[in-house]
Amino acid sequence: MNFKKILTSFWFWVLVIFIGSQSISLNILAKLKENPKDEIQAPKEVMSILKRSCYDCHSSEVKEPFYYNIAPLSWVVQLHVKNGRKVVNFSKWNSYSKEKQFKVMDKLPKAIVIRMPLPSYLWIHQESTLSKYEKNLLKKWANELKETIK
Repeated sequence: MNFKKILTSFWFWVLVIFIGSQSISLNILAKLKENPKDEIQAPKEVMSILKRSCYDCHSSEVKEPFYYNIAPLSWVVQLHVKNGRKVVNFSKWNSYSKEKQFKVMDKLPKAIVIRMPLPSYLWIHQESTLSKYEKNLLKKWANELKETIK
C-alpha cells in the first residue's frame, strides 16, 4: 500500500466518524424558559460582569456559538453548561432555598480566584476574562449577599 492510499483512507474514516458523531447529541438546551422573577438581582455593574463572564454556563440564557451543535465540540460545551447549571443557575436564583443560595455565595469568592471562568472557555471568549477589580467586586458582592441570606 502506498502512502497516498493510506492518507486517503485515513481521511475517509475521519469524515465517516465525524459525520456519524453528529447523530450523538446531549440535548442540553441553550435557552430554557424560566420565570423572570427568579433571576438574580444585583447592582448594575455586577450584573454586567455576571452576564459577560458567567451566564454562558450558569444561566438559562446560553449564547449558542456556531459549534454548540457540532460534535465533538458540542459534547464538551454542553457538558460544561450542564455542570455549570447544576452548581448555580442565576436565572433560577430566587427559586433556590436560602441554604443553597448561602452555599453558592460562600464558595463564589474562592471559585473566582481558582477556576472561574474556566481557562478552556477563555481561549475562545477572552472578553470574559475578569480583571482584578472585577474579581474583587464580585467577591465583595458575594460576601455582602451572603450576609443578607443568613
